[in-house]
Amino acid sequence: MNTILLVEDSETIIMGLKYSLEQEGFKVIVSKSIEEALKEKEYDLALLDITLPDGNGFELFKKIKEKNNVPVIFLTARDEEINVVKGLDLGAEDYVVKPFRLKELISRIKVALRRYDKLPENIINIKGINIDIEKREVKYNNKNIEFTSLEYKILMMLISNKNKLVTRDMLLDKIWDIAGNFVNDNTLSVYIKRIREKLGDTDGKIIKTIRGVGYRIDD
Repeated sequence: MNTILLVEDSETIIMGLKYSLEQEGFKVIVSKSIEEALKEKEYDLALLDITLPDGNGFELFKKIKEKNNVPVIFLTARDEEINVVKGLDLGAEDYVVKPFRLKELISRIKVALRRYDKLPENIINIKGINIDIEKREVKYNNKNIEFTSLEYKILMMLISNKNKLVTRDMLLDKIWDIAGNFVNDNTLSVYIKRIREKLGDTDGKIIKTIRGVGYRIDD
C-alpha cells in the first residue's frame, strides 16, 4: 500500500481528497502546515498546497527533497504561469489547479508513482479494492477479504476489463467450478451476489449491473 502525504489547510479539500484516496487503496497522512509535514518520515508521494499557514509549498518542497526521493505534486488555486513554472523548475513531478477533478488527480498520482517505481505493476487499486496479484490477496477499505477461487476469478475478469461491459456470456464462457464443470446462469448470479456481499456492495455501486446484459466496474 502506497502512502501519500497531503499537505493542505482546507478542511473541505482534506475531507474529500482523503476519502477518495483511501477508496483507491492509498494510506493518507494529513498535515496542515510545513511544521507538521516535516515531522513525517515515511511516505511515497507528497501532495502540496502552495499557500500554507506558515510558508509556501515551494519552501516545503525543497526541504522534502533534501531528505526524501519522492514524487511531489503541487495543488494550487492560482493558475498563473509563474507559479506553475516555478514548481516544475524546482523538480516537481506535476501540478493540479484547484478546483480539480478527483479522477484526474488520482490518475496523475499513479503515473507519478510508476515513474518512481513506487507503484508495483502487480498491485491493482480500484474503488477501494486493493489486489496483490502475486500474493492473490484482496483487501477492501484496508480489510482482508477471503474469496473462493471462482469468486476471485470473476472479480479479476471484471477489474481487468474496468470501464467496459463484461457480459454474462463472457463470464460464463471463462469460468468453471473447481471440478471443471460449467457454471450455469443461475449459479453466476449467486456468485456475483456473494462477491458484492463481501465488498459491502449492497447498492451495486462497485459492480454495476447492466440489466439483461452483464456487469461493469468503473474507475
